[in-house]
Amino acid sequence: MTEGGGKLVLLTALGANLGIAVAKFIAAALSGSSAMLTEGFHSVVDSLNQILLLYGQKRSQRPPDEAHPLGYGRELYFWSFVVAILIFATGAGLSIYEGILHILDPHPIEKPLISYIVLGISVLLEGGSWLLAVREFARGKGDLGWWQAIRRSKDPPSFIVLFEDSAAMFGLVVAAAGIALAQATGDPRWDGIASVVIGAALAVVAFVLARESKDLLIGERADPALVAAVRKVLDRPAEVTAVTHVLTVQIAPDRVFVAADVDFEDEVRAGDVERIIAEAEAELRAAWPQIGSLYVKPKAGEICASTPQDG
Repeated sequence: MTEGGGKLVLLTALGANLGIAVAKFIAAALSGSSAMLTEGFHSVVDSLNQILLLYGQKRSQRPPDEAHPLGYGRELYFWSFVVAILIFATGAGLSIYEGILHILDPHPIEKPLISYIVLGISVLLEGGSWLLAVREFARGKGDLGWWQAIRRSKDPPSFIVLFEDSAAMFGLVVAAAGIALAQATGDPRWDGIASVVIGAALAVVAFVLARESKDLLIGERADPALVAAVRKVLDRPAEVTAVTHVLTVQIAPDRVFVAADVDFEDEVRAGDVERIIAEAEAELRAAWPQIGSLYVKPKAGEICASTPQDG
């Protein structure tokens, strides 16, 4: 997902969720629906999440300084992890709690038509945000499958918004089903059951997002294709006998730290080593612009220093 596309997805989702939250709370107050109240909490949490992700994006784009020589890219991963915790603790927790209360002490739903109208409007607004998130993520995933692309993605906001909107669409359907079953059976506990189901779905989403964000936060390797390209380019010169180790760390969605140990033939001069490394770096940066830092370490004691006699 491009930076501009990612920001547009977040802003669209934020606008939709703020409007939907207000409508849901009004409908919950008028109808007494537990599922509608749960959906209101859900939209508030989603709105806060988008604000935190926008904040994280802005903070992560600060340039490197003395205290953070590799930049602030991982700050986005921190806020993404916070968002996952919020979805679990606030979204899932409140939904399940409210649902259990409604099951234990059920209240008939009043004015269900209001709830259906709000749910319909919410589907339109949330559906637009979801379609934009799907389109942006599909544009960036290439030939990878959806789940494989999510596992390999280094840009948490792209899949967080996708998961949030998908969970929101699921929640709207479940809320409508809960209200309809409560009406049809005369048993208002179905409304509470719907809240519990919504909360359980949010808990699953939160777990998946937390796991993906955690891997990036503690230091995940770059795309395997990039790792293979680094090894191939460094191993190509005839003077290289082996590329013994390649280390990559994703330090931002669009920046990668790369370090490699390269074994050269014993008779290679220092000047030739510098040339080989410079050429490899130029080729790699042209093909992989996300490489932010590239360090190549020739194996110690195996490079012949240049002297005037070397000519």
